[in-house]
Amino acid sequence: MNKELIVSATDSEIQLALLEDKQLVELHKDKTGNKIHVGDIYVGKVRKIMPGLNAAFIDVGEDKDGFVHYLDLGANYNSLAKYMKLAMNGDPSVRNLNNFKIEPVLEKVGNLSNVLKVGQLIVGQVAKEPISTKGPKLSGDLSFAGRYLVLNPFINRISISQKIKGSEERGRLRRLMQSIKPANFGVIVRTIAEGKDVAELDADLRSLMDQWATLTESLKRITGPQKVLSELSTTSALLRDVLTDDFNTIYVDNESIYNEVRKYIAAVAPDKEDIVKHYKLETPIFEQFGVLRDIRRAFGRIVTIRSGVYLYIEHTEAMHVIDVNSGNHIKAGAGQEDTALQVNIESAKEIARQLRLRDMGGIVIVDFIDMQKAENRKKLYEVMCAEMSRDKARHTILPLSKFGLMQITRQRVRPAIEVDVQEKCPFCEGTGTIKSSLVVVDEIESNLRYLTSSQNEKQLTIIVHPYVYAYLTKGLRSVRVQWMLKYKTRLKIKPSETYGLLSYKFFNAAGDEIQL
Repeated sequence: MNKELIVSATDSEIQLALLEDKQLVELHKDKTGNKIHVGDIYVGKVRKIMPGLNAAFIDVGEDKDGFVHYLDLGANYNSLAKYMKLAMNGDPSVRNLNNFKIEPVLEKVGNLSNVLKVGQLIVGQVAKEPISTKGPKLSGDLSFAGRYLVLNPFINRISISQKIKGSEERGRLRRLMQSIKPANFGVIVRTIAEGKDVAELDADLRSLMDQWATLTESLKRITGPQKVLSELSTTSALLRDVLTDDFNTIYVDNESIYNEVRKYIAAVAPDKEDIVKHYKLETPIFEQFGVLRDIRRAFGRIVTIRSGVYLYIEHTEAMHVIDVNSGNHIKAGAGQEDTALQVNIESAKEIARQLRLRDMGGIVIVDFIDMQKAENRKKLYEVMCAEMSRDKARHTILPLSKFGLMQITRQRVRPAIEVDVQEKCPFCEGTGTIKSSLVVVDEIESNLRYLTSSQNEKQLTIIVHPYVYAYLTKGLRSVRVQWMLKYKTRLKIKPSETYGLLSYKFFNAAGDEIQL
């Protein structure tokens, strides 16, 4: 699969478009003023405890308080609290945890008010960015994501991605990690690590340990709620997660971000440094690569598939609803059941793309066209699962219900991408109503009166919408004839389908437009 990343940057926003085989599949936006990102680590102060929710609001030094539930503190919160206290006191032993004694795990069922107190400082990592009126959701399970590995402190465990199927490869990776993993740290081996040698894995692990050391040093200087470790920029974080061997080109239209991306690629994959290109043409980069066209097609309320099938996509605060419509899709010789299956399969592929593209999270309800055969419903479910397998966000797909509805839950860590593809109507100016055609005729006559009496024009041509043209010219004693007699001028009226209903223009005898 051919993958390209297109990066467009302005003073206020960075937009990243991921293309697979020239088709837009992901769009990421990052406001340059955004302060909170998933993966950022904060030291916060407990501002308020909510016993009824078994949760607390945490002042993190930003506009909105963070939120942490008892279950989000993590099983190793006691060890994290002990580490934080030692690090703030400057104890050097916590830089590598070799001599750190892991504390007993937190009980699965407990009361948060017995663990946290108002005014207490805690360390938390952003698990969800602020969405709508909600502040960031925090977690006490710290993790440091690299290209090949994810580092988890206070856990002596090695996990291998389930997408790595070969038992020999899984065993090889486990043995490698056992030989290089530091004590009291857990490691998750990511899918992209398959086939990588020990040198590459060790380099990635060292980079993650450097982040841990940076966090430890930052805690020494803590005086109040603040950010102590930042996640990578949106561009670098996306590259970390999607960069694979079939990723062949990255175009960037901003010099500083180009240098940042090139530096990151040189660090994690030196052999791919040359795939980063600095785009310098005058044509906007999204327009040049057709991204703007794809955005306009894909982000409307109605999404049309090339076969004629179309989707209605509605967003609410509680969920997203997608309705599948067959449109004019008719396959010759096919019965109703076969046509429904074909339409549903095509729709499933587009729906999987739309979920990634719009980054839709939470609950998604899809109303497919009804099918009677159980084997067809099973096939549709399998197709949807296969299409969603490329989605890196955690998700769950349920088989079709007896009402033909498919329920999907998808991880939501940031607001869904919304792009306004509608423009204000040039005729009604967004009001939904326009002036009567009779009023337009009165305006034309008023201008005609002015041109003949004040400007002494003896020959005029008026170009109008065909509807208005018919009104002005039909009949033996048409409005045009009446105007010619009344204002003593030679008058021609011509129709133009390119004109709006309320549009008209005057031209003099020489054919020049008269500016009114």
